[in-house]
Amino acid sequence: MEVSSDRGVFMISVAAELADMHPQTLRMYEARGLIDPQRSPKGTRLYSHKDVARLRRIQEMTAELGMNLAGVERVFELEQQLESVTRKVAALEKRAEELKAEVERLEKLRRELRAEVVPYVKGGEIVRSADLKPFKIKVKRPAS
Repeated sequence: MEVSSDRGVFMISVAAELADMHPQTLRMYEARGLIDPQRSPKGTRLYSHKDVARLRRIQEMTAELGMNLAGVERVFELEQQLESVTRKVAALEKRAEELKAEVERLEKLRRELRAEVVPYVKGGEIVRSADLKPFKIKVKRPAS
């Protein structure tokens, strides 16, 4: 059986040990909104593998990089914004590709239709543009 990295499987004491923190620190991080563990039906905090990885990141930023918790919060906010913008850019790039393909399709259709247009020459006679090529007569086309 494979356990999802989002599924809460560790109680607070195990998660704290895995993250090398005191359980009270996890409660404080939860109160600040840095971590949001799942809850069992009886209300017990259940931490996932992702939660433990996040706790380790917080530990690294505070202990090794010297950041305070406000800085950690800001880093997480910026990462979330970056992720959101990245998703939007990907969606826009996909839409741009779709529009490019549509423009190419319409341009091809325009060329096909233009080839079928028969120019009108004074005198009422209908002449195909292919018939005019040997005479090098330029046909003025109305601006579109």
